[in-house]
Amino acid sequence: MKSLRFKKIDAFTGAGSSGNPAGYIWMDQAGDLTEQEMQQIAAELKGFVSEVGYIYPDGDRFILRYYSSDCEVAFCGHATIAIMYDLLKSTERGKAAPEVTIQVKAGNLTVYNHLADEDSVYITAPSPKYLKCPVASHEIAEALGISLSEINSDLPIRLIDGGLRTLLVPIKGLDPILKIFPDQERLRQFSLSKDFDIVHVFTDETAQPDNRYRTRVFPPRFGYLEDPATGSGNSAFGYYLHAENIWPGDFSIEQGPSRNNPNIVKLKSKMADGETRILFGGRATTRIEGNYLLESL
Repeated sequence: MKSLRFKKIDAFTGAGSSGNPAGYIWMDQAGDLTEQEMQQIAAELKGFVSEVGYIYPDGDRFILRYYSSDCEVAFCGHATIAIMYDLLKSTERGKAAPEVTIQVKAGNLTVYNHLADEDSVYITAPSPKYLKCPVASHEIAEALGISLSEINSDLPIRLIDGGLRTLLVPIKGLDPILKIFPDQERLRQFSLSKDFDIVHVFTDETAQPDNRYRTRVFPPRFGYLEDPATGSGNSAFGYYLHAENIWPGDFSIEQGPSRNNPNIVKLKSKMADGETRILFGGRATTRIEGNYLLESL
């Protein structure tokens, strides 16, 4: 039996929001866990956390991998926020670092320490990939269980990979977006057939005046219907806004189905190596910490 350092941390908490739960397993080095064991832990934690992030040091950087209950995930924004917020706040190495480099499947990303001024960390999203959109408006309306008239035809539906292949769907207002509750299996089959990872719906009508957009994110191919707060999906949304020339400057997003207590995700953009990169940020709250006892199958 293996004893592992474990935390359950909710990302994007604050201002009455409960956040998005992530599991956090620290490994001293590569090989402490096999891929089968990482998948086993994520499956055992199904319904308790959305994804489990595994991290270990590698010289002056950290390596991260992510698993949902069903499969490995290329990039998980909220787990990254949870882990890096904890690492930067609770370790001497982290407290002293204005920036930290992490490696995920998409490559090296920079983490920015804004704990002192914003009580937040910011993660650089992977470089975007603008993909051919595989769906028509009526198809996604049917898959989401909404009427075609509720999709905002003034803006395009687009497929952008900002860490995950994200289908971005504009919705006409706050009431229509809050009442979306798709059939999980139907949406899962639709995402598999059209080869995208998550559906991101958005509107510029918000419940709280300090926020610029309301979003909701559905990732049923990863084993659950809705993500309460999302880094990768909202990063793709930031790239969408830049591509459509409607980026409003640094802003905050309210996410989720709750009208009055949404989760808050912050977005910034900056130029890096001649291209625009999205940074997503927030704070996190540790709920449980201790040892995870793994009995390998």
